[in-house]
Amino acid sequence: MERQLFQAARKARARAHAPYSGFRVGAAILADDGSIHVGCNVENVAYPEGICAETAAIAAMLAAGRRRIREILVVGSGRAVTTPCGGCRQRIREFAGDATVIHVCGPRGVAASFTVDELLPHAFGPDMSGRRR
Repeated sequence: MERQLFQAARKARARAHAPYSGFRVGAAILADDGSIHVGCNVENVAYPEGICAETAAIAAMLAAGRRRIREILVVGSGRAVTTPCGGCRQRIREFAGDATVIHVCGPRGVAASFTVDELLPHAFGPDMSGRRR
């Protein structure tokens, strides 16, 4: 499944809109029903108004009627691996459990895998809000 996610994320990365930084990112989510949803980063000339690939993939998953992330894979443009930013880690946590796996990739494939809890320890999650989902 990692290979399918990697290919989907690479294809999404190629479609990124990154004219200012030149740093393209793609993300692919495996939802709990086995479907794959992708996103790419979209920059804006008003720099903080762009969105990350992970956020776009989560939105695509939700738009398709899915609500839970089983796995997520992120691939960036550089030689080093691209991990989700802090905001994306929190958004991932909204739709994933502590043990959900996040794969981070270099140009040739998965370089490392982390759980949500490893990337965002002691996260504030939906279960702490006092409301049931």
